[in-house]
This record gives sequence, C-alpha cells and structure tokens, in this order.
Amino acid sequence: MNIYLENKFLDISDVCTEGISDDARALMLYNSNSKSMGIAYVLWLFLDGLGGHRFYNGNTGSAVAQLLMTIFGWLLLMVAGVGMFLLISVGIWVLVDAFLITGWIRSHNNALVFQLGA
Repeated sequence: MNIYLENKFLDISDVCTEGISDDARALMLYNSNSKSMGIAYVLWLFLDGLGGHRFYNGNTGSAVAQLLMTIFGWLLLMVAGVGMFLLISVGIWVLVDAFLITGWIRSHNNALVFQLGA
C-alpha cells in the first residue's frame, strides 16, 4: 500500500518494523503527519502578522505575502507613515484567519485519513 505524504510516496510496509499491523502503521503515520488545532492557534496568537500559522498549515505563498506586508508596513510607517494601510490590511487578514484555521486543520487531517485509507 503506497501513500503520498509530505511530497513523497511511502510504502506502509517500509515505515515500521515487522510485527506491527497495517492499522497500527496507518495510525502512527496519521499521528506523525496530522496537524494540531492548538499549535495553529498559538502560532496565530503570537506570530499573527508574521504568518506563522499559515506556514504551519502549508499556505507558504500567502504566509510569505503576509510576512512581507508586515515588514514593509512597519518600514513604511517609520519612513512616511503610509505603512498604516499595509498594517491595517494585515490586521484584518489575521482576524479573518482566526476563523479559517479550523477548516484548514480539519481538511488537512481529513485528507490524511483518506490517503491512509482509514
């Protein structure tokens, strides 16, 4: 049984040593690759404008955009005061993300269950 996880194919028989059932192997793969809602919200709380929660959820492109908008917002705020518009838009974006995190985590974990065939 082949599974596609983290950009590579894994054979479920290669993951663990002999003597462990396929169900136990699938459960171990799920536990090692599933995302945690708590970690996502802690990252959102402490690294909100830096996109930490988006990096964790695999939304790398938008996380980089959020990070750059925050950096340029602070730089332009210090220089010309126009960075306020960038910072306000990032703040709204981060507040919207608070409601989206649950769906991201749920869809990732459900896709993982589907891939493992559980």
